[in-house]
Amino acid sequence: MSEFHPRIAVDWPLTLEAILAKARLLGPKAVLVFDLDSTVFDNRPRQARIVREFGAARGLEVLKRCQPFHFSSGWDLTAAMTGAGMPAAEASTHYNELKQFWGARFFTSDYCRDDIEILGAPRFLQACVKTGAQVIYVTGRHEEMRAGSVAALEKCGMPTPDGVSVKLMMKPTLRENDDAYKRVAHALLAELGTLVAAFDNEPTHINDYATKFPQAVAVHLATDHSGREVLVDPRAVSVPHFAW
Repeated sequence: MSEFHPRIAVDWPLTLEAILAKARLLGPKAVLVFDLDSTVFDNRPRQARIVREFGAARGLEVLKRCQPFHFSSGWDLTAAMTGAGMPAAEASTHYNELKQFWGARFFTSDYCRDDIEILGAPRFLQACVKTGAQVIYVTGRHEEMRAGSVAALEKCGMPTPDGVSVKLMMKPTLRENDDAYKRVAHALLAELGTLVAAFDNEPTHINDYATKFPQAVAVHLATDHSGREVLVDPRAVSVPHFAW
């Protein structure tokens, strides 16, 4: 992942307070949008589990000790292997096989149940619901991950879809492009009410919200991202988490 430096202002909690205040004024007409991975969920436990299982399956003892904190460079599997103690040269020989092993598991309902919450996300999301606003999760996850995603939301104490005030929008299948799907979702969101704020960790996605919905607050979660060299739009506000 290329290094990037999000602009986190010291008064970033005021942004969250202002969003809640506006949502209260608009009530059910207000729409608040949240991505899942690396926005409200920390998926590093899922990632580490997959690396440990790969280590067990291939007899690589060092990888059986992989922990979430070994994913300190976003979704970089090589960095996770070396962080767990595997020499870089050896990690490079296992990368392609691990990537395939990872791909067969990461995008499944069973594994996403391991996700934990981003700091403060449950409290903030519950506060959003209490404003009367609509909370819409818009994710690049596909429909086959719905059951596990809902289970993880419930486990973490975050609002779960009820089809009315809380909805979960997912790609029909894994093969759809995340960027394209989220742009299609923009039209659906516009029909639901007034978009007050959108939260996403991916610079490309939060930039799209800033462009499509200039009246809304585009909130960039400065957690991790896919590694594409995209700068965050200056109109977006970067926050480290939701514990305001």
